[in-house]
Amino acid sequence: MQITSEALERAIEELAKLPGTGRKSAQRIAIHLLKQPEEQVKKLADSLVQLKESVMRCSVCGTITDQDPCTICSNFKRKNGVICVVEDFQDVYIIEKTNEFLGRYHVLGGTISPLENVGPDNLRIKELLDRIANEDEVVEEIILALNPDAEGEATSYYINKLLANYDVKVTRIAYGI
Repeated sequence: MQITSEALERAIEELAKLPGTGRKSAQRIAIHLLKQPEEQVKKLADSLVQLKESVMRCSVCGTITDQDPCTICSNFKRKNGVICVVEDFQDVYIIEKTNEFLGRYHVLGGTISPLENVGPDNLRIKELLDRIANEDEVVEEIILALNPDAEGEATSYYINKLLANYDVKVTRIAYGI
């Protein structure tokens, strides 16, 4: 197919790089954006630039935030002694939607995956151990909320072994059926 606009082709190529977006979807999105008022497209572009400029990782738990520490870590109403360990920041949002967990979080940034060259040193496991050893925050319980796939199980096992050296209760979230 002959492309009549290099700018449109570039936009399609960039949009197709987004997860879950193939070339046809990228083309539909690009054409949709062309039909929108310029002000609307600039708002979208500005929000994406602001996203990259202002969003960071919380220095305490590792979730994404626009303030450090994040609103969860700085909330004095949260339980200090309970830390829920999750793979990624999306898991924090999922658990928070339930309005059931009132503790704090620790985002590992993935799971141990030898096939993808991800080892314990590539995750925020050392930071978790530092939090437990920190005398300012007495940690009583660690809840491992990792996916029940092979990588999640391996990571949970590894963390569980490391935590045997600490005076902390280790539990897992329920899953199955």
